Amino acid sequence: MCSAKIIPIDSHLLEQLSFDYLEGIELPLFASYVSAGFPSPADDYLEGRIDLGKYLIQNPTSTFMMRVKGSSMVEANIHDGDILVIDKSLKASDGMPVVCFLDGEFTVKTFRKVGNKAYLMPANPAYKPIEVTEEMDIRVWGVVVWILHKPVKQ
Repeated sequence: MCSAKIIPIDSHLLEQLSFDYLEGIELPLFASYVSAGFPSPADDYLEGRIDLGKYLIQNPTSTFMMRVKGSSMVEANIHDGDILVIDKSLKASDGMPVVCFLDGEFTVKTFRKVGNKAYLMPANPAYKPIEVTEEMDIRVWGVVVWILHKPVKQ
């Protein structure tokens, strides 16, 4: 059973989700790729089954999921309602989306290092970058390793 917890963040909300419900869910995996360019002949060849928990989660003891609420990361393909798979064991590196606990609230932004300075960068021009300073109460909780969302209706 999925447990959920609502956590307020800077004018956004993240919903922390348990990934226990993914354990043991196996779906058919076809050996052929689907073409996103020119169509190719279908193989109808089933490669086997894929365990979603094992595929999405490399470090189960340090991985968690959160649901996004807000629009500060839309240009990074992170949208309101998306589910983020976050690995706390990974070190944040330049250009990676991270979930941070900043001044008592959660936020998701892109980590940027410029010289000796670090920034949390939004991916929406309506939001301002956050320069990380020693005065801030901030912890990088983890690195976003997957973004799960439904396709957008065209």
